[in-house]
Amino acid sequence: MNVRRPVLACLLTLFLPAIQASDWGQFRGGSSGRIEQISHPMTWDSTKNVAWTVPMKGSGWSSPIVAGDRIFLTAAVPADGSRPKGMMAGVASMGSYRRAKPVEHTFIVQCLALNDGKLLWEKTVAKKTPAVVHPSNTYATESPATDGQQVYTFFATTGDLTAWDLDGKQLWTKNTGAFKSGNGFGTGSSLAIHDSQVFVQYDNDESSFVAAYSAADGSQIWKDEKRSKTSWSTPLIWKAGKTVQLVTCGSGVVTSYDAASGKVVWRLSGIRSSFSASPCTGAGHIFFGNSGPMSAGPLVAVEANTVGQISLDRSFQSPDVAWSKTRSGPGMASPVVSQGRLYIPGSGGILNCYDASTGERVYRTRVPGMATVAASLWADEKHVFILDESGTTHVIAAGPTFERVAANKVADLFWSTPAVAGNRLLLRGVEKLYCIAGDAE
Repeated sequence: MNVRRPVLACLLTLFLPAIQASDWGQFRGGSSGRIEQISHPMTWDSTKNVAWTVPMKGSGWSSPIVAGDRIFLTAAVPADGSRPKGMMAGVASMGSYRRAKPVEHTFIVQCLALNDGKLLWEKTVAKKTPAVVHPSNTYATESPATDGQQVYTFFATTGDLTAWDLDGKQLWTKNTGAFKSGNGFGTGSSLAIHDSQVFVQYDNDESSFVAAYSAADGSQIWKDEKRSKTSWSTPLIWKAGKTVQLVTCGSGVVTSYDAASGKVVWRLSGIRSSFSASPCTGAGHIFFGNSGPMSAGPLVAVEANTVGQISLDRSFQSPDVAWSKTRSGPGMASPVVSQGRLYIPGSGGILNCYDASTGERVYRTRVPGMATVAASLWADEKHVFILDESGTTHVIAAGPTFERVAANKVADLFWSTPAVAGNRLLLRGVEKLYCIAGDAE
């Protein structure tokens, strides 16, 4: 197939609408982290503008989601009470973790009141003793999803995909199988939902697949059994022109499917290695890329209405992409677009800002005191928010020059991507769930 990229594609409305309601129904709100207007506070700390906190039961890097006045969380509760480690502590523990013995975990779903954090209900999905994973990951890294009527949870470690009503009644469950991940790093791809379908991306070293299931009864609608290996990226629903696509980043390949049928719309090959960050949209493009702890990978932009096979050369170039840049891809944190600029945190406290339409670098700077960033970014048209693992949220003014307007510190360890619900911001740390609330300054 040939690739088609209409010249006027950038003039179309090509992405999901910015979040306007108080609901936050899936990873990054289903909107690549973009909000029409931020109404949560611009400044906070461990006590200032904190409406409430609740201790975390077990551990999980899955994001909280919100439907109405309810928060939904997943966690894995280890029998030995262990907690995940940050980046450097995890690296330092590599030798000992490979010798560690597996521990039984209880896999749970919780529902909390948005107003005060009160536990409304808790359900157990499974009790199992999974294989040991990297000390910086958890066994509950896949974020749940909700359509406002039902809640969907997925634990890739056990293979359990389950639907619940908002009061905790199990509606259906199915097991996708549980498979070995690459290098023992565990799993991490969150659910996506659209138009009564629940999408699962499960890239592993044994039997990778992408599938759509009926939200009503869990029946399989379509499935693509992939040949790629372990990856941790979350699939993204993209309203691209007249089509609704599901874009997935897997090891060595990026694929866009027609969300309804599973038919491949376009497929890009030539990116080596796996993905941790998820794709994001904005300015008429979809952006994706990867980088590892020892090497920086490419950053690629593709326009809507593209179809067919795209092949990158050894320099990650192709006439069939809008633009690409070497050594510029995101690591763990998914980027965000604000005011037509793409923001990507790098290693060593670096923040890169690009023109989203052309790929031209706007600036590159070191953010003072910024630690490793695993949580994905969120933004409106005025500010970009970057939560590092040490608990500092760096608030950056959206614009052509770098300006940090606030640095908000909460003493905890953070890899989970926050949720935004109206004037409330939910930060999931290792120790506590924090609700930041108040009037935006």
